[in-house]
Amino acid sequence: MEFTERVRDGLEILRRRDPAGKRVFGAASHRYELHPPLDQSAVARFEAAHSVQLPSDYRAFLTQIGNGGAGPYYGVFKLGEMDDGYGDKPWKPGLMVGVPSQSFPHRERWNLSEAELERIQASEDDDEIIRTYWRPVDGALPICHQGCALRDWLAVTGPEAGHVWHDATADFQGWRPWTRNDGRHMTFAEWYVAWLEKALSQTAN
Repeated sequence: MEFTERVRDGLEILRRRDPAGKRVFGAASHRYELHPPLDQSAVARFEAAHSVQLPSDYRAFLTQIGNGGAGPYYGVFKLGEMDDGYGDKPWKPGLMVGVPSQSFPHRERWNLSEAELERIQASEDDDEIIRTYWRPVDGALPICHQGCALRDWLAVTGPEAGHVWHDATADFQGWRPWTRNDGRHMTFAEWYVAWLEKALSQTAN
């Protein structure tokens, strides 16, 4: 079954089983509903503006399924948006998001050393933590959050382009790729379907 058909069918089942979204973490915020899809031209304009090419499965989601909405945790962000603690708003490169056209810096799980973490956590200089740890990340787009500034990102540039990464720096746990059982890094479609299958299992009874 194609990714788009699998998602549509799975979300329809979830809407019937759990209409209030109370049985799956975060689903009450979206209730398995999607925003209207984007036109291909809108996606092309975004790509041109940021000098990137979106992964094909993510592009298919945006243009054939929906521009965000139902998905892992509190749902998938609209293209070009992210949470700021008060709702979802457009992001600008150089703030929490880096430069999308620059290569995503990570290849494997990453964090500072224990000594470095202890030093910045003990510091009263928040600016130093931001400069050394919470700095904007290049080459990736924020795609969802699970609250408390914990987010998932989709790498769009560099060797990890097309793979989803979890940003747990808010808990000083660094960055890690979402992985399959075989250890391979998950694509956007694999990440989304993994959530979908788990949600269907949680609501099966």
